[in-house]
Amino acid sequence: MRGRSISLTVLGMTLGFLSSCAAAPLHLPPPPVHADGQVLWHIVNDSCVPSQLRSGDPSPCTSVSITAGRDRGYVVLKDRVGTGQYLVMPTILVSGIEDPLLTRPGAPDYFTPAWGARRLVAARFGRALAREDIGIAVNSRYGRSQDLLHLHVDCLRRDVRDALRRDMTDIGTIWSRRPMALAAHRYYVIWVDGDETVEANPFALLAKRLHVRPADMGAWTILLSGAHFSGKPGFILLAAHADPATSDNGSAEILLDHDCMR
Repeated sequence: MRGRSISLTVLGMTLGFLSSCAAAPLHLPPPPVHADGQVLWHIVNDSCVPSQLRSGDPSPCTSVSITAGRDRGYVVLKDRVGTGQYLVMPTILVSGIEDPLLTRPGAPDYFTPAWGARRLVAARFGRALAREDIGIAVNSRYGRSQDLLHLHVDCLRRDVRDALRRDMTDIGTIWSRRPMALAAHRYYVIWVDGDETVEANPFALLAKRLHVRPADMGAWTILLSGAHFSGKPGFILLAAHADPATSDNGSAEILLDHDCMR
C-alpha cells in the first residue's frame, strides 16, 4: 500500500459514503444494438488465430498469444484509427466490460499485455514515450461499436496527463470520494500497483470496490494510465459511467490522443 498524505485518510473515512453512492442502480435506456458488432471477432477468430496455428503468422494481427490456451489468450492488432493505436483482444468471445468472465477469480489478464503493447505505439511514432504518456481504455456498451472486448492502447491526451500529475497526491489506494473532471467528464480514480505487470484486475476493482451491480457494468468505462509516485512506478485507474440523457456515451477513449501530442 502506498504512503499517502492526509488526503488518503480523509478518503478512507468517506469510503462507506462512496460505496453507498456507487451501489445505486443506474437508470439507463437499453444498450444499442451494434449491427456490425462482430467484425473484430471475425478478424480474431477467422483470420489471426487460424493463421497463427497454421503457419505461425499472426496476420492480420501483429501478434497472437495462445500458449496458455485460447481461454486465456489474446491478440494485438493495429487499429485503423490513429498512427499508433493498437487493440488488445481475447481469443475467446468476451462481449465487453459487462461480461461476467472478467470479474471472476482467476480471470484472464488483458491489461498486462495491453501495457506491453505501449512499445508498439512508441515504435509507430519513432520516439520514446514516458510511462505517463500511455493510456489503455475500455468503452461502455453505449460508447463502442463492437461486441468483442477490445482494449485501446495509445497516447494519453496531454491535458489529461498533466491533470493526473497535478492531482497525484490526492489519488490513493481506495476509489476517490469525488470524481475528477477530465475532458468535460467526471471520473473516479484509484492507484493500482505494478511496473510491467498490472497487479490488480481493473474490472474487479470496478465491480467489487466501487460496488457496481452486474446489471450496470455495461454502462461503465475505464482507463488505465501509467504513472509514478515518489519514484515508484504504478498505474492510475479511472472509471465513469454513461449517461445518454446528457449525451455521455461512456467512452474513456476520448482521453486518448490518436495524434500523440503532435
